Amino acid sequence: MSLSRSPSPVPGGGWSSPGLNISTSGRSSPTRGYSGANGTPVMWESARQKRAGDSGYPSFSTQNKGFFTRHMRRLSSSLPRFNAGSFYPDEKKDKPSTGSWSGPNVPLLGRLRGIMARMGRKMKIRLMILLLFILSIILFYSTPLVYYWRRTSWLGGGEKFVIILAANVGGGVMEWKGAREWAIERDSVRNKKKYVGTWGYDLEIVDMSTKKRYAHEWRESWEKVDFIRSSLRKYPKAEWIWWLDLNTFIMEPNYSLQDHIFSNLEKHVYRDINEYNPLNITHPISDPFLDAESRSPVGDGNPNSINLILSQDCSGFNLGSFFVRRSPWIDRLLDVWWDPVAYEQKHMEWEHKEQDALEQLYTTQPWIRKHTAFLPQRMINSFPTGACSENGNDTRIHYDKKDRDFLVNMAGCEWGRDCWGEMYSFRELSYYLNRNPWERFKEDLVAVIWYKLTGRKVKL
Repeated sequence: MSLSRSPSPVPGGGWSSPGLNISTSGRSSPTRGYSGANGTPVMWESARQKRAGDSGYPSFSTQNKGFFTRHMRRLSSSLPRFNAGSFYPDEKKDKPSTGSWSGPNVPLLGRLRGIMARMGRKMKIRLMILLLFILSIILFYSTPLVYYWRRTSWLGGGEKFVIILAANVGGGVMEWKGAREWAIERDSVRNKKKYVGTWGYDLEIVDMSTKKRYAHEWRESWEKVDFIRSSLRKYPKAEWIWWLDLNTFIMEPNYSLQDHIFSNLEKHVYRDINEYNPLNITHPISDPFLDAESRSPVGDGNPNSINLILSQDCSGFNLGSFFVRRSPWIDRLLDVWWDPVAYEQKHMEWEHKEQDALEQLYTTQPWIRKHTAFLPQRMINSFPTGACSENGNDTRIHYDKKDRDFLVNMAGCEWGRDCWGEMYSFRELSYYLNRNPWERFKEDLVAVIWYKLTGRKVKL
């Protein structure tokens, strides 16, 4: 069939389709190119439009505007480059040797600038906020800001608490301190200063060797009452006074008084002494002339009416660690407690002095019971195993490191026990239990490895 008779759409004859212009002169191989009827190379219409850049939609074009097209140069510049010369040396091209990947020799500052340049605006803002947040946390905990934050009444409330520590500068009446006594006082004072510095409390260190003389007697160890009254006058914003003897050590400095006791006071205290009554005090008093609160074993049941908090050991009240609350009631109690008349009549009978006096007042005065509460001893006044040890270890009294008891009182250590040895052992135990992650890493990993390698112990 001959195609020469068909009308050609191309001026001058011929078809624009190359397949329709193939010569049938007997040639067995196709030609290399195709020509139009006028001798010019044949080009498809779609190819012509692509070369001209005309897509038919001049108002919308994505050519060279994709993400990888725009960022390909920047992305490729940050990738490592392969050093082909070092991988295949010229003399041993048939045996590949050890090669290396080498990045562009750009300084660190330049790389950081490049990273920042490739970041979007939102990412830069987020990174800046994160850095400011981390910096503010570091400044907060490394400066006195945290102390004043925790001290403010409407934030941490630390100014509501005052710790009175009974020191013994110069010894007792006829006895001067030796090296061990100085060491005990140094560790005890340092322990209390660190604690109040952490939580924003006030610390009042009093000298128990300065005696107050009434009538003709030296009232040694009765100064607690007088020092409490002085501290209430000295710190007008204080709500609670915490008395601590010198032979005490705060084992858990991360416990605040608010979280440990006062934030949920009603849950922790008990007002009915029958729950633990080593003195066998009859409670409550059942005289018919008393009001309902005085005859109730728990008083009015309101924690806000509690003005005296203490603990009991195996022999009764223990005043090595106790709390008093600012109130007209506590002023009245301190006056009665310090009364020289009661002292003159009973001081020869009271072996524990002011402690026995308070027990006598609690036993005979119903108005004192209504505002007195007790804490479990291990909550504020744990004993070492050497104290109250007649019946062996008592879980209500003796310290247990598994439960992380708050405070240890080495009560009676001067009577046949080693006060400095107990203070030192509890100091080291407190440090071990409260180590930070960095200290644990140094001591539990680095020091152990060093000991295995060298056979020598090192303290980092």
